[in-house]
Amino acid sequence: MTADLYPAAAGLIERSAAAYASGVPEEAADDGLFGPASVTWRVSADLAWPVAGLRSLLMQALHPLAMAGVDQHSGWRRDPVGRLAATSAYLATVTFGERAVAEQAAARVRRIHDHVRGTDAVTGRRYAAGDPDLLLWVHAALVQSSLAAVGAFGTPLPAQDSDRYVAEMMVAAELVGVPRPLVPANVAELERYVASVRPGLSCTPAAAESMAYLLDPPSLDEEIAGFWQDVRDAAIAVLPEWARQMYGYSAPPLSPGRRTEVRQSLGVLGAVFLGQPGVLEARQRITLRMRAGRPA
Repeated sequence: MTADLYPAAAGLIERSAAAYASGVPEEAADDGLFGPASVTWRVSADLAWPVAGLRSLLMQALHPLAMAGVDQHSGWRRDPVGRLAATSAYLATVTFGERAVAEQAAARVRRIHDHVRGTDAVTGRRYAAGDPDLLLWVHAALVQSSLAAVGAFGTPLPAQDSDRYVAEMMVAAELVGVPRPLVPANVAELERYVASVRPGLSCTPAAAESMAYLLDPPSLDEEIAGFWQDVRDAAIAVLPEWARQMYGYSAPPLSPGRRTEVRQSLGVLGAVFLGQPGVLEARQRITLRMRAGRPA
């Protein structure tokens, strides 16, 4: 299946925005899992988040068993935009939501994972979505991608804050069922973990097909599609070279001028996102809490 055979990506911005806004409480009863003074809040509010999200999905898809679970059990082909929106809602809830609400969201994900089992048609290996090894790969891909995207196109973090971000995000991995001793606690451990998994990664047909959709979603608004091409180029550019080789992608040049163009596109996309119902209000609540360092 090629990208043009997937459903249209109509509503990508609108549905993702609504999902995001739904995860930010209007009046938070507590600081949640991370809190407004955390590096996690800072990273999640950075304009580079579309690049981080796309790179993360590109990395996650290279694990054959993780990709097989998505391919065989999710509604990806029927409603890819809906799946992306659901992911957006979950991440916003876990990041900015009250502790009890975040824990409830994670419990729902764990229950869903209990039923996601099967055999990968490419490797012939059995998989279970609740396997801590698979969950850890998904977690590591997100954390590494966030650091890569923010470093290249957002507000780069000092080394100590990068380590702090990795350490803070250990909580997110534990929520979905990864034992804490398995989770990287700093950037060096994260890089060693990714290197250790690399020999088992590959670009399966399902990975190639689904990522082709994400890199060039059909039926996007013409103006948004142009900006999305910059996001696509940025995500590919900050992939590890070995990951680009697995997909067969060439590395887009990242000259200072090109970085500026990408940042401008991210600014426009951010403005479009803020213009969706409920998003501006949600971001204002986040900003006020970050400035105050306590619940609104």
